[in-house]
Amino acid sequence: MQSFSRAARASLAATALVAGMFVVGPAASAVDSFRRGPDPTEASVAAALGPFDVGAAVISRAAAVGFGGGTVYYPTDTSEGTFGAVAVSPGYTGTQASIAWLGPRLASQGFVVVTIDTFTGGDSPASRGDQLLAALDQLRGTEVADRIDPARLAVMGHSMGGGGSLEAAKDRPTLRAVVPLTPWNVDKTFPEVSAPTLVVGAERDTVARVRLHAEPMYESLPGGGDKAYLELRGAAHDAPNFPDPTIARYSISWLKLYVDDDERYARFLCPAPEPDEQISEYRSTC
Repeated sequence: MQSFSRAARASLAATALVAGMFVVGPAASAVDSFRRGPDPTEASVAAALGPFDVGAAVISRAAAVGFGGGTVYYPTDTSEGTFGAVAVSPGYTGTQASIAWLGPRLASQGFVVVTIDTFTGGDSPASRGDQLLAALDQLRGTEVADRIDPARLAVMGHSMGGGGSLEAAKDRPTLRAVVPLTPWNVDKTFPEVSAPTLVVGAERDTVARVRLHAEPMYESLPGGGDKAYLELRGAAHDAPNFPDPTIARYSISWLKLYVDDDERYARFLCPAPEPDEQISEYRSTC
């Protein structure tokens, strides 16, 4: 296990695949609320780093059960209690390095995050969904489990990993939130998904065109559930592979609201934001 200073957290790498075990601090104290961290502001939800210092631990490919290995990012301070956990999958031919920026970004806001490698670069969305769930399950069986509330779990993913996040939510209805990023899947309909879902599309995506993937996926989600569709103005398919304050702002707010039941973040989602220089379209049921 490593611990990183506030200045060093932004450059955490998630590409090392070496054997390792989790070593964590004392068990978190009991709390009455899932709120973590200070009151959020417009600046804090878009900031490169949140209020929590972050540690990291590697799950080697050899040690991983049901997925291709990964890196766990977690808040080092447990004085406020346990945290929700989020598993993140890369897209087609991608490794965890392609979505590594989300690890410290989300963890510093008060989540345990595991960015995963898949078995192969060509694994299907359905396989990626299974691997996301396997990664969450393995977190709950390691020493890092004392930092996690097992009732508050979520999934994210890019491209085929985004399609995989929807597959995972279809298979495990107890997930608290889903965030598919420029998702791709042969299956475009997910009426079985009951978890609150934020679908992020890219206006100039030529790989998973929004009218063929992100939009029909969003529209297929149950009408009575909490869902939103965010389209990034002028962005391409690989937008989620790079630090993006718009993706971060809305993903963090979504996870905080639905994983942590933290109503302080509702104002960043409702009323729905108007199109601007970063957003070409936003739809929601709020």
